[in-house]
Amino acid sequence: MRSIRAAAAGAVTLSLALAATACGGGSATGGGSNDSPKTLTYWASNQGASIEVDKKVLQPELDKFEKQTGIKVKLEVVPWSDLLNRILTATTSGQGPDVLNIGNTWSASLQATGALLPWDAKNFGKIGGRDRFEDSALGSTGAEGEDPAAVPLYSMSYALYYNKKMFADAGISKPPATWDELVADGRKLSKDGKWALGMEGSNPAENIHHAFVFAKQHGADFFTADGKPDFTSDGTVAAVKQYVDLMAKDRVIAPGNAEYAQNQSVSDFAKGKTAMLLWQSASANLASQGMSEDAYGIAPVPVQSGTPGTGKQVNSMVAGINLAVFKNTDNTDGATKFVKFMTSDAEQKILNKAYSTIPPVKSAQSDAAFATPANAVLKDTLAKSAVALPQVADESQFETAVGTAIKGLFADAAAGRPVTTASVKAALEKAQQQMPAA
Repeated sequence: MRSIRAAAAGAVTLSLALAATACGGGSATGGGSNDSPKTLTYWASNQGASIEVDKKVLQPELDKFEKQTGIKVKLEVVPWSDLLNRILTATTSGQGPDVLNIGNTWSASLQATGALLPWDAKNFGKIGGRDRFEDSALGSTGAEGEDPAAVPLYSMSYALYYNKKMFADAGISKPPATWDELVADGRKLSKDGKWALGMEGSNPAENIHHAFVFAKQHGADFFTADGKPDFTSDGTVAAVKQYVDLMAKDRVIAPGNAEYAQNQSVSDFAKGKTAMLLWQSASANLASQGMSEDAYGIAPVPVQSGTPGTGKQVNSMVAGINLAVFKNTDNTDGATKFVKFMTSDAEQKILNKAYSTIPPVKSAQSDAAFATPANAVLKDTLAKSAVALPQVADESQFETAVGTAIKGLFADAAAGRPVTTASVKAALEKAQQQMPAA
């Protein structure tokens, strides 16, 4: 999924009375129908450099769908900072869009609300079958053993983007393969008002994505095998501390990044203010901000030692966007047709090219556009060294609680307050107390 700033559960509850009337599209009757066969409301996530960029990408395709089917699609591109809150409000009020994008890490949490259409064999049959989709993408569509709550739309993984000129000027001949190498390189690169690495320290979801990967590399997880929160094991504490220490101790991230939450780190990299960026499928975003593809290289995210792979060599979560349908849509048939259209080979090629993402539809990956060096790194990561975040009902609360705790630790680091093993553990203990299962 792309970067988000999820609202806390209490904030969602508080906002229901205010937000319910603002949600468009879906039926308030509690059951899907075909009462409005000529219209659909679609909430798209902000995939491009701006909402306007997304509208330019999506509107021609929606016009194409209308020409083919006679169904007009009302588009709203929702910022990641608002999307989860808006969706949770809609699941509670019963008033939402007909079709919507969701971050794939939310699939099990939103599935547990019962508000989304299950993609059973019959519904998959209407869009060409489940076998069209990559297994790695299907692994982030809902809880194991249940029919998926959504269909994969865009697949992504994290990669390390590095500025070739800044590396050459610092006498660095290749991108770092381990975190020790990244820190050593970072100290050479952090000078003259420029910094080695950009991060979104105020973005809970970005924090979770990186902390999850660090935890895997430390042989730990944030949940037990039976799905219970386990935020304070030695491995998870060490993982979070290593992540925050990139700013607090290693000083390869600017203190100001503790306040970043809206893709500012991507802009800094595009402008040459930072030498490295850890991001999901950033090429289109960088191009839209004027950075030439020749100016940067793309490498796998570092590991503790060795090369990326399985087990402790995990270096990315399985990132991506899924397409879901609200059960209470007024246009069940039209919504299904829209999902079929958006996941068709033709549209998969168009949309994933536009966003420099990887098609989760197998047959669409054969297009030459997805054989670039950048996409080779992303595809290799997804195939060999990426793991899905826990598909548990409390995943969205986990993102909020732990991601916000890490945000606080970054704030401490930026202010010069010590970030110790004890303070990290205390922050994670507090986060675990906020979980429903705690």
